[in-house]
Amino acid sequence: MQAIAQELKIQTDYLEDLPVDSIYFGGGTPSLLTEEELQLLLYTINQYYAVTSASEITLEANPDDLSPQKLKMLKAAGINRLSIGIQSFYEPHLRYLNRAHSADEAKVCVKRAQEAGFDNLSIDLIYAIPHPDHSVWQADLAMATKLNPRHISSYCLTIEEKTVFGRWLRHQKIPPVDETFAAEQFEQLVNSLATAGYEQYEVSNFCQPQGESRHNSNYWKNVSYLGVGPGAHSFDRDSRQYNIANNTKYLKSLAELRIPYEREVLSRADRINEHIMTGVRTKWGCDLTYLQRALGYDLMGEQRDYIERLIADQKATLEGQHLVLTRAGKFLTDGIAADFFVDL
Repeated sequence: MQAIAQELKIQTDYLEDLPVDSIYFGGGTPSLLTEEELQLLLYTINQYYAVTSASEITLEANPDDLSPQKLKMLKAAGINRLSIGIQSFYEPHLRYLNRAHSADEAKVCVKRAQEAGFDNLSIDLIYAIPHPDHSVWQADLAMATKLNPRHISSYCLTIEEKTVFGRWLRHQKIPPVDETFAAEQFEQLVNSLATAGYEQYEVSNFCQPQGESRHNSNYWKNVSYLGVGPGAHSFDRDSRQYNIANNTKYLKSLAELRIPYEREVLSRADRINEHIMTGVRTKWGCDLTYLQRALGYDLMGEQRDYIERLIADQKATLEGQHLVLTRAGKFLTDGIAADFFVDL
């Protein structure tokens, strides 16, 4: 914590005095932080950065960490939004995912957080977990909406090669993700949450009115951000930088008042492709005016036939100068974005 506070002091010029309207404690398990550690980091941020009075301050938490005492502490420390990693309300699926919490804890912690005064809550769900039918997923969605969080993020189960799941898959201990099964559950996700009054403002993110995650929305709108700590990523619109992930080397470097990072300068093609990729994932769409004015790229001029075909097939619409994917188009987001990518 002392090293992260030190990095915050060293990095004060990175955001060029931009107002900070979002602070996010994520990565690992930040709900393990003590009140003193949280207050140290928040005090340092407020002392060295232009934090707005209405800043969204989010902390990721596991359900089993959110005791009444912990919730009271988080509230007192200044946390005003929680993102709770529930994943499922079904006990066998939680065991499958190797989660520490139980199905009962998953339900209880949301109500407990709401009773503690956290009205800005997000929960995470995972779909495409192997099962003979969709009954468990439908029950998960019904429970999620019954709990009435302001925000729901839902992601497809992915199996990375260098993980326990990757090893199990290689040894045929678990089946690969069934793409048809996943697509059916994604459709159920979109339909169920729409019926319950949640807007799909990004492919994997849903919210009640005015309940968008300000932090995640800034990522998708290409706003600059500073990441601190081992393995943290930062972005200033022209480049990305990545802190070393090794704790020991990170601590040694900060003790010497230097930050161990690598920097990647983004090419014009990188910036165009990232703007397209993030834009089409959201309800705001891809801003064609920004592409032309800031990056000198006329997407409509270059891809008119393809865009008109997407519109004719009801996979996209033009809303002013924003290309927005329809619900049908969102099922194909990654493929459509890739079709737009340039190699200049």
